[in-house]
Amino acid sequence: MYETIGSDDIATIVYTSGTTGNPKGVMLTHKNLLHQINNLWEVVPALPGDRFLSMLPPWHAYERACEYFILSRGVEQSYTTVRNLREDLRHYQPHYMISVPLGIHKQISTSSTIRKLVALMFIKVSLAYMKLKKIYEGTYLARIPKEPSYLVSMLDYLWARIMAAILLPMHMFADKLVYRKIRPAIGISKAGISGGGSLPSYVDEFFEAIGLKVQNGYGMTESSPVTAVRRLTCNVLGSIGHPIRHTEFKIVDAESGETLPDGSKGIVKVKGPQVMKGYYKNPMATKQVLDEDGWLNTGDIGWIAPYHSVGRSRCCGGVIVLQGRAKDTIVLSTGENVEPSELEEAAMRSSLIQQIVVVGQDQRRLGAIVVPNKEEIEDGLMTPTMKIRRDTSWNDTGSR
Repeated sequence: MYETIGSDDIATIVYTSGTTGNPKGVMLTHKNLLHQINNLWEVVPALPGDRFLSMLPPWHAYERACEYFILSRGVEQSYTTVRNLREDLRHYQPHYMISVPLGIHKQISTSSTIRKLVALMFIKVSLAYMKLKKIYEGTYLARIPKEPSYLVSMLDYLWARIMAAILLPMHMFADKLVYRKIRPAIGISKAGISGGGSLPSYVDEFFEAIGLKVQNGYGMTESSPVTAVRRLTCNVLGSIGHPIRHTEFKIVDAESGETLPDGSKGIVKVKGPQVMKGYYKNPMATKQVLDEDGWLNTGDIGWIAPYHSVGRSRCCGGVIVLQGRAKDTIVLSTGENVEPSELEEAAMRSSLIQQIVVVGQDQRRLGAIVVPNKEEIEDGLMTPTMKIRRDTSWNDTGSR
């Protein structure tokens, strides 16, 4: 006779570098994986017949959890690669895309010079409109522990309403002229689902401006992996959303380990039925990240948005915001602590930069290793006449 399988029995061992560098086997139980299957429907309301497109490897913890969830919902799943992504998006026309392709927002950059300038002009207007809209709707994320007064909030609300009304016609015109043509080309009809951590703000804002919904989530292999997701009904940009069912978050001081109040930045810890049993045959590594009460140290730095009854952040209470990895913090020789992720994200807003890493540990000043965007730099060196000739040549070639 076969032995009965229990919910706490190991279902799989997934190897990962984890939060401490060396490869470790993450022991995930049947209970861990079932928690994902039984609770992801609340944040991703997929229906039988919906189509998912995925580009993550099947052994990835995020991909595996999504596969189990998709199969349980009677949903069609297709796979793609980075090379075939654009073609497969158009061919399959998925309702959901697992792992939002960050390259999509660069499609405008590859357009002709005239189209690019027009699109960028409209997007700037739309970004301003969306910011004002978030302010009067109460979904503008801000780390302000103290609640604003009712009078200040009302004046802020009225100002945002008036300014948004002024920009709305231009935004609607941009949607009709530009965005409606971009969305079908992208091919995602319901939502893109990005996992792992916060999207760069400029990418998040771009998708919102063109009317494409993105659900950003958070998790790690040690948590099976999903722990928090932005809901479509409360899609607060800049955050990873609220915890999913039966999941708790807290922020603790890096040195004392004491729990910090909402709005305070510290180490992110998570607890729930999806948290791993431990590292396979590695109790020392398990003890480093998992305490006796079941709290998992994610190694990430973040904060929880405070609850406000009024003001531009009144609907953001409880969302989690990530601001980098604890081990990535740079300490200069002057004693100043610097979070490189914020500087890197600001630099990445430039179309001339493809990748950047900020360095400077134990140095007097910060430095950076930069991978330039060769195409954008070459484009910037061309004269307007050269650009027009190039665009005309491309259009003539395409028409043949």
